[in-house]
Amino acid sequence: MHEVDRTALEASIAADVRALTAESDQLGHTFAARHAMTANDFRALLHVMVAETAGEPLTAGELRKRMGVSAAAITYLVERMIGSGHLRRDVDPADRRKVKLRVSGHGMDVARGFFTPLAGHVRAGLADLPDADLATAHRVFTAVGDAMRAFLGELAGELDVRPG
Repeated sequence: MHEVDRTALEASIAADVRALTAESDQLGHTFAARHAMTANDFRALLHVMVAETAGEPLTAGELRKRMGVSAAAITYLVERMIGSGHLRRDVDPADRRKVKLRVSGHGMDVARGFFTPLAGHVRAGLADLPDADLATAHRVFTAVGDAMRAFLGELAGELDVRPG
């Protein structure tokens, strides 16, 4: 039986994550440029979208911590994103004193218009892979994401900054 070099596989996965991060960063810059947004506008939109998809919408303060910007900067960014129609504020139904940020209908339309073709490319790229491989890849991505969040938590403790 062929012996697998676990260390080499883990190194390959780490290299793949770095490559995906670089490609994702380039897509983010392209998206921002096409929609007259700054890189931070795109980052904010992405953080809000990811949190909302996870069922944990962010407050402006939470977004500020995730982005590592000042309170004044996040206020300006959020106001600009609401003004451009990409974000909206909703009162938190669990605590009416809190306001949660959400992606607006316009923001979703803009994101769909840009990323739907990418979804087609991904679907075509994955077409020949069996479902079992996709399920395994999902478990790997989840484990890598969990590891990254744990590391961010450690760093936050060192820096006295809350992780995103």
